[in-house]
Formats: sequence, structure tokens, C-alpha cells
Amino acid sequence: MLPRQKPHGWSHEIEVAVCLYWLACGTSYRVTANIFAIPRATVGRIVHSIVDDMMAIVHKVIHFPKPEEMEEVGAGFARLAGHEAFRCTAGAIDGCHVRILPPAEPQKKCYFNRKFFPSVVLQGVCDGKGKFLDIYIGNTGSVHDALVLRRSPMYKESLYPPAGFFLLGDGGYPCLQHPLTLMTPYRQPIAGQVEARFNKHHAKARNIIERTFGMLKTRWRAIFLRALEIRPLFAPKVIAACCILHNLCLSTDDILEEEEELHDEDEDQGNVPDEDRESSGNNLRTRLAAQVSAPGELPACLREHDYD
Repeated sequence: MLPRQKPHGWSHEIEVAVCLYWLACGTSYRVTANIFAIPRATVGRIVHSIVDDMMAIVHKVIHFPKPEEMEEVGAGFARLAGHEAFRCTAGAIDGCHVRILPPAEPQKKCYFNRKFFPSVVLQGVCDGKGKFLDIYIGNTGSVHDALVLRRSPMYKESLYPPAGFFLLGDGGYPCLQHPLTLMTPYRQPIAGQVEARFNKHHAKARNIIERTFGMLKTRWRAIFLRALEIRPLFAPKVIAACCILHNLCLSTDDILEEEEELHDEDEDQGNVPDEDRESSGNNLRTRLAAQVSAPGELPACLREHDYD
């Protein structure tokens, strides 16, 4: 999928191998240079070149489903949730902190997250199989997940989900109807069995994004489990490259399940700004919760798109 026209330099296959080796092992350019018996400066040039080439194909590999594929996406989440009310789910969303070596002051403090290590945020949306549908990378670690969402093109341009569908997010996000529809769990204290049942099925479906991040960390340990020793402005491209390769692996059934110790669920992040009535998704969540607790049909998708 990458451009192959190179007027000079190493072969295309060697350059891809060098970049993949560096991503997989996280070694320094010097160590990678010794492994491939090529100059250190060449390794740096190759890694940047291949990663930049991958950015040119990112939307070929990571993209929203076509309209005719939405039924299959929804069916996947209904299976995960164990209830037909979740057949209108278009994806699960969450944020993941990726360690980096921060720049010098005064920018340095902006990169420290609430767990007190410097990071950049990867916001990911995945389907029921763990395939990324959208990624948004680059906000500093101090930025709350809800604000990262508001800054993303998907939110600002109402790109996804389509009408009649919704995303699932944890308690770190607001429950929304506009400009995109996002369903979050009920907060503690739970009012009764209806809300408790909804939260149970919601968690079963939403957890796929946690597993997706877990698979990403398991495969690219060197990138996600220790501080990236690269410039902060290059880090989002490297993270995106790993997400591209994750999707390509899934497409060839090369599935590497997450290891339990790598699972780092980061649920509620504290205070989430309240939404006004016009943008709140509370009415739709109430309907969904009632459907989860009541027998009978529904979807198609929730029969009507008027969530008021």
C-alpha cells in the first residue's frame, strides 16, 4: 500500500523491515543500525520516511463503515452486550495515554496526566471486532477525555455516528445527543435495577475498546509500555502507524490478545461538564435502559430517530 518509487537509497523491502523492527523492538537508532548493518543516520531517515508514507494511507486503513456495513457493526455490539437494544451501537470510544519524554519547560507540565507521567492522548473508536474506525492523537496528557472529544474532527464536524446510531463511552464522557450521539453509563449511586441492568450490558459492549488498546499494547510493547524517546511532534505519527498496523493484522486474522497485566481501565476521570438539555442524551439513555429491562422488540434502529 505504500509508495514504492524511490530514485535512490535502500530497497523498499529493507526500509519497511527497518521501520517495523524499530516499532516492534523500540531500540535506539544505533542498535537498529547495527542489526541491519546500515548507518545510524540512515535508520532515522528511513523510520521518518516510512512513518510519513503510512500517514498518507491512514484513511484507507482506518475509516468509518459504509452505510451498508452499519447493520453488521450493530450486530457485533448486540452480541457483545447480550441484548438487542445495543444493535444501534456504531462504535466504542475511549482515550489511552501513551508515555513520552516531554519537551523542556514551559511546555513540559502540560504533558503530565492525572497519573503523574508525561503522555500524549490517543482517542480511539473501534467496532465490535476491535478494528479502529477513527483515531485522534496528539493532545497533551493533561487534557481530559471529554475535551479531547470536543476537539476532534469527528465531534466538531458531526462525522460519526450516522443518524439512528450511537457510540458507547465510559463515565469520563458526557451523555450526548448532539453534535454526536454518545451513551455513557449511569453514575453512582444507581437508582435501581433498570439502571443497573443498563450499566451491565453497556459495560459488556463498551469493553471492546479496552481490549483493543490492550491488543495494541501487547503487540507494540516498546511503543506503549515505556516512554517514547522521540520528539513529541513525531510521537502521534508513530502511534498512528501502530494503529494502522493493528487494523492490517486484524484483516489477516493475525490477532494477538491482550495480556491481563496490560489492561489499564481508566474509567471516570472526575468532573465531566454537564450538558444542556438540547445536547444531552439522557432521554435516549432512559429509553435504552427501559428497553434493556423490558421484553419485546425494538431497534430498527430504536424505531425512530427522534430521541427527544
